[in-house]
Amino acid sequence: MTDILILYYSRYGAVASMAHAIARGVEEVPGIQAQLRTVPDVSTVCEAVQDSIPSQGAPYVTLDDLRNCAGLALGSPTRFGNMAAPLKYFLDSTSPLWLSGALIGKPAAVFTSTSTLHGGQESTLLSMMLPLMHHGMLMMGIPYSETDLLNTTSGGTPYGASHVAGLDSKTPISEEEKRLCRALGKRLAETARRLAG
Repeated sequence: MTDILILYYSRYGAVASMAHAIARGVEEVPGIQAQLRTVPDVSTVCEAVQDSIPSQGAPYVTLDDLRNCAGLALGSPTRFGNMAAPLKYFLDSTSPLWLSGALIGKPAAVFTSTSTLHGGQESTLLSMMLPLMHHGMLMMGIPYSETDLLNTTSGGTPYGASHVAGLDSKTPISEEEKRLCRALGKRLAETARRLAG
């Protein structure tokens, strides 16, 4: 089986729900499996010491998870139009992969969740693309052949999947958002399979 790594940070559960929807799309492609991983919180006071296994949810990511994947979906909530610090903190540790060129030519996609419709979804998606482009990854979005992009009144962008969680972060993922997540996962998996020959 070929692994697509779905790496995310989720504070209130919306990004985790999106990750699971993307995983469903990935696993619609024969011979491809989704590998869900997350990152630990970071401390504003000093380096936090976390258990090596989280109490719930996906396991923490390792550099080997990233090195060995055939493709990557990267997800984060929006923090002032940018990715959340825990995800950026992990990406900042990936210099050994950059030095070896381990991610060059692998397909990648991004996804995010915001509290409001104009909460910085597209700038967050673009900020997440930058380190992946430095790694030489092949960035993928969602084409407008996915008609939910034309009809959604919630999340969804050509830059990647998105969700509007509401001010209380409790709005469930809409059917359009779910379909766009699945479409992104399937497109990523199909591309990884084609690139593998």
